[in-house]
Amino acid sequence: MSVGIRSVLSVLTVAFTAYLAVGALLWTTPPARPLLQIAAVACYLVTTWLCTFWKARPDVAGDPITGELGRSPLLPGWAAALALATAVVMPNASWLAVAPEDRLRDYATWSMGAIGALMAIVMVRRRPRVAWAGVAVLAVQAAAWIGIADALALGVVGAVLWVGVAQLLMWLVDRAAQDTAELAEVERAASEWLAAQEGRRVERRTLVQRALALAGPVLTRTIESQGRLDDAERDAARIAEAALRDELRAAALLDDVVRGALAAARARGTLVSVLDEGGLEELSAAARTAIRQQLAAVLAGADSERLYVRASRHDEVAVTVVGRSAGDDGEDRVDLWREIPRRPAEE
Repeated sequence: MSVGIRSVLSVLTVAFTAYLAVGALLWTTPPARPLLQIAAVACYLVTTWLCTFWKARPDVAGDPITGELGRSPLLPGWAAALALATAVVMPNASWLAVAPEDRLRDYATWSMGAIGALMAIVMVRRRPRVAWAGVAVLAVQAAAWIGIADALALGVVGAVLWVGVAQLLMWLVDRAAQDTAELAEVERAASEWLAAQEGRRVERRTLVQRALALAGPVLTRTIESQGRLDDAERDAARIAEAALRDELRAAALLDDVVRGALAAARARGTLVSVLDEGGLEELSAAARTAIRQQLAAVLAGADSERLYVRASRHDEVAVTVVGRSAGDDGEDRVDLWREIPRRPAEE
């Protein structure tokens, strides 16, 4: 769409500059030096069309949100210098081509409107200093050839307005592009926030469902028996309570195999404490699966009285499993120490 708009504007530019050039060649009586007038017109058209079409598309792809809005390509330096040279040479050539008494005729003053249009093109192509320099040169030359009052009345004011309006439009387009980009960024942040909230909501719902599945039968039995549970039921309640604690404190460490290993360890009478201090979410899904498999294997082979499972953000170690049991002297001793590495899991 932006390319189509640019093509239409380029065609309109060619048509308008050709109209100005035709006005310089329409005369009832030929100027004193018609060949010089024709040469000035040809120089103007070549320069104007070069400034319009030379590298008129940006070298880099447009932003996916704003497209090419506010991305008018920069006019090459040599083309900007050529436009400024044309603003110096062409008006002088046009007035020199006519007799002194004809310098206020349309085919003599056409250069003021023509240079104004050329400098507006230069402004749109991101060369504001060159554009205003061209207008200043035009104003000085026109005042020298036909006087200040006639110069202002016959085209200098219009040239200033064209270039000023072109600069204002470029500023508005740039501002619109900036506002569009900022709005897109706000919308993207809002979408990410909503997605994160939805993810947390789903996670909370899953935890609630799992909690009901774990604790529901125990709570139902406790209510039915009015709290009078036998030893097996008390052990089931203790295991359910520990499983709920695992879900709240270390969900990233758990899968069905690990949950089964934890339940089996607790059924053997082992006290198991599981804590996740973060770090696993930074790993890939395959790495987390490998860590959980190793953890389940360690839990299945542990015979300690108490097990402490801790996941951390350590650079080398993903999970540490520590087992403690009472020694012959009654003092606690460490009888299990296993570190599950992070890097092999990533590889």
